[in-house]
Amino acid sequence: MADPTASSASARHEQVLILDFGSQVTQLIARRLRETGVYCEIWPFSHAPEERIRAFAPKGIILSGGPASVNEGESPKAPAHVFELGLPVMGICYGQQTMAAQLGGLVEGSDHREFGRAFVDVTGECAITQGIWAPGAREQVWMSHGDRITALPPGFRSVASSEGAPFSVIADDARRFYGTMFHPEVVHTPHGAALLKNFTHGVCGCSGDWTMGAYRAETIAKIRAQVGKGRVVCGLSGGVDSSVAAVLIHEAIGDQLTCIYVDHGLMRANESEQVVKTFRDRFNIHLVHRDASDLFLGQLSGVTDPEIKRKTIGRLFIEVFEEEQNKLGGADFLAQGTLYPDVIESVSATGGPSVTIKSHHNVGGLPAGMRMQLIEPLRELFKDEVRVLGRELGIPEEIVGRHPFPGPGLAIRIPGDVTREKADLLRKVDTVFLEEIRNAGLYDAIWQAFAVLLPVRTVGVMGDGRTYDQACALRAVTSTDGMTADVYPFDMAFLSRVSNRIVNEVRGINRVTYDITSKPPGTIEWE
Repeated sequence: MADPTASSASARHEQVLILDFGSQVTQLIARRLRETGVYCEIWPFSHAPEERIRAFAPKGIILSGGPASVNEGESPKAPAHVFELGLPVMGICYGQQTMAAQLGGLVEGSDHREFGRAFVDVTGECAITQGIWAPGAREQVWMSHGDRITALPPGFRSVASSEGAPFSVIADDARRFYGTMFHPEVVHTPHGAALLKNFTHGVCGCSGDWTMGAYRAETIAKIRAQVGKGRVVCGLSGGVDSSVAAVLIHEAIGDQLTCIYVDHGLMRANESEQVVKTFRDRFNIHLVHRDASDLFLGQLSGVTDPEIKRKTIGRLFIEVFEEEQNKLGGADFLAQGTLYPDVIESVSATGGPSVTIKSHHNVGGLPAGMRMQLIEPLRELFKDEVRVLGRELGIPEEIVGRHPFPGPGLAIRIPGDVTREKADLLRKVDTVFLEEIRNAGLYDAIWQAFAVLLPVRTVGVMGDGRTYDQACALRAVTSTDGMTADVYPFDMAFLSRVSNRIVNEVRGINRVTYDITSKPPGTIEWE
């Protein structure tokens, strides 16, 4: 498979490069930049040779945070040529520290570490603070560091300080090098987005020329050039990503596209019928519907490990998909709804495989001997950008605005072994929960909401009888991109109403719980 971090962006746009040192919030830097119309990409710091950077032609470079200490023997460093290209550079947290250390400053461990909300005293002014922070002001930021700069490199000056970081903002205006000890990309730094915009627009000279309308037109042109008169098959799940990919490709090449919907029996209630009706009737896209639920559920019988579940489903999907596309006489191209976070999470900051939190079975899960070429028209987009593109394409809101749904479906919302009976039970619980959310007008305020069927039985009393039935958990979170998430704060009246409906309407459930774990430390899905 090709390098998943390889750039495919059009050089016609102004671009900023983000070098990743392993921070959990690096993607938020990209999101803040994209929100201001600046196209950017995230590369592992170890994947940035000089010739590749020059080919990308960035207007500036941002060095992300990371978990390492510059005082460790094998600590990661920015490529030396980054500081020799004549480009503006901004270091964030670890990025600031390694920049300072590499350019002749001193970084030491601190007894006064700062994690979470902190305040900085603005002592001066520079290009990234101009018009936002006035000298003498005290500003809230979000810190996450144990080391601090104790001596500045030649040419730098201090612009702001905190109790734990005397050089919280540093600037070398002559070389256009800047650094912040705090994280401007997170919402807990109230003016962080404006500081980043000062860097991209003020220092780097970006005008913000990257729009979704332009992306649509350019991607359609790319698809037509790539496909020519070839035939394309697309695995359609009915979710936002594959739906937008299918409609975009159909707009580009029309009847040269065939969508294959493999029904694994693990969708939510009535979703399979909706997929078939929407894409055949509304969009007039050639759609093959294969009900493979017996095959999937049979292969999952007795499987309890979540990674094996995902890999089993991914393998079976490929096998069934290949069967159906062979019936069509084959195809030249395979289309996938791969998103940019999938691409980033497939490679770690050090350039090797990242720590497996969960498998993305549409990245790196393709058979080695596959003769079709890949078409991934969304691989440069974040989830919320895909929604914007979907609206640009005229896709109805009930599809564009729907909550994310995992490729393995309900299988990873049933900890333990998966059976048809459990899936049917969970579908009923999930339907009640989502109905009540919609009835309360809360669906669009929630990033993702779903039910989990717990692998435990609990004692209950219903009527005059004793029950020994299953428990379920409800999960609802708010997020902007799925990288971090907070629990949705339902009031107790709502939760009581949902619980009452579930235990009364879903035979087999006698206990309902609500998951109040944020991400991190949890994940959004349970498996």
